[in-house]
Amino acid sequence: MKILVSACLLGISCRYDGRSSHHDLPELDKPEICIIPVCPEQLGGLPTPRSPSSIVGGNGYDVLDGKAKVITKDGQDVTENFIRGSYETLKIARELKAETCYFKDKSPSCGLHLISENTGEDLGPGVTAALLRRQNFNVIEVKAKAVPPGPTQD
Repeated sequence: MKILVSACLLGISCRYDGRSSHHDLPELDKPEICIIPVCPEQLGGLPTPRSPSSIVGGNGYDVLDGKAKVITKDGQDVTENFIRGSYETLKIARELKAETCYFKDKSPSCGLHLISENTGEDLGPGVTAALLRRQNFNVIEVKAKAVPPGPTQD
């Protein structure tokens, strides 16, 4: 059984702030499960670290439909990077015949329930979660906190 997992949940320092969100996933600790790490934002061509991004004008479905954008805190439009990363993730999921995706919460790529800072309203999924759900993949949201980056190697 093949499972896609947000790379940051596996301890890979690929979050926007250069951290990981390492999280133990005991339900995946079985010999028959093959874990495939993915970071849609990196797959879309964004560096690590990078300016934090938010979906403006809707949710991930709206971004995919051209009705909303993904904008960095600095005002840069990174919509195309997010869309490219979501399709690259979909390609991996299809080619490897992944059965389920365990994705990081609160992410404009991977989150299932993005929360409005103004109203507290559930805005819906991030871009990659929306695309994979549209393609009938099972997406499970994992709540995790950021972990400081480990020591750098020279």
